[in-house]
Amino acid sequence: MKRHLTLGLAALLATSGLVHAEGVVNLYNWGNYTSPELLEKFEAETGIKVNVTDYDSNDTALARIRQGGHGFDIVVPSNSYTQTWINEGLVVPLDKSIVTNHGNIAPEWVDVDFDPGREYSVPWQWGTTGVIVNTSVFKGDINDAGIIFNPPDELKGKINVIPEMSDVMAIAIYYAGGEACTMDMDVMRKVRDMLVSAKAHWKALDYGTVDAHAAGDFSAGIYWNGATMRARLQNEDLAYGYPTTGYPIWMDSAMVLADAQNTENAMTFINFILEPENAAMISNFARYANGVTGSEEFMDEVMRNAPEIVAAPELMAAGRFSPACSQEVNDLQSQIWTEVLQ
Repeated sequence: MKRHLTLGLAALLATSGLVHAEGVVNLYNWGNYTSPELLEKFEAETGIKVNVTDYDSNDTALARIRQGGHGFDIVVPSNSYTQTWINEGLVVPLDKSIVTNHGNIAPEWVDVDFDPGREYSVPWQWGTTGVIVNTSVFKGDINDAGIIFNPPDELKGKINVIPEMSDVMAIAIYYAGGEACTMDMDVMRKVRDMLVSAKAHWKALDYGTVDAHAAGDFSAGIYWNGATMRARLQNEDLAYGYPTTGYPIWMDSAMVLADAQNTENAMTFINFILEPENAAMISNFARYANGVTGSEEFMDEVMRNAPEIVAAPELMAAGRFSPACSQEVNDLQSQIWTEVLQ
């Protein structure tokens, strides 16, 4: 998920021009999601340079790789997209002779529905999508998706919603009384009408808004928990809400692309991020949990009991792991999302 905007065509071309170089691995990842400290350590220990190109959504990444000729070696999609990457042959199984730290994956993250036994993927970060609120502006219950879908007067025109369709649609569907991947047309019409009406009160649909929230440019929004924590550390008035009607739990995982030009280097990097200390570097930068056993002891103290990561049991219970929906469901949600974006 849980993320800034892309480096653009110039960076993409520059990266693509390096694919045949020795000692290189080209990482295609969510923006503002890769620890610079991690990259420096990896290069110092292996001599392999990591070039990072950002993407802004799962759909953007998938479309780019499907086109071919991209020059990337590693991608980090979310769980609800992972099976698509595997089924379409866009990624290769892990080389266990290189990925010798595979056993460091936390047991609860090994036999996952989206990659049973972790044959293709390793955990990068996992988290939730909920509501960010500036409590100096809004004094009500922050664990309410109605803040976004039926905003009070003090928040109208001050809301940013991440334009990640699967996350926003999930929260909206739960709020409307539906379940993930529903084809109940009564629910979906309610969702469409609600989103179209609510958008009139939103200021923006943008990804890279950590600094904007911290500066008070927005007063509420749908956002990821780790990004919210990064903003809160700059502005203590910010808080993360867990919608009691339901919200998504997700995991982003790293995989090696089938047409990678630096496969061995990519596998070496995959193995590197499974070292507990290295996994903690990613978490300390991005502010999400990581799914690697033993990484907790290397985590910043500020993350141990952060409200964006640890919440009351009743709030945590409202989280639902994001499933992969059928193509029919995806098409319906895309149709509604297109209407919302118009």
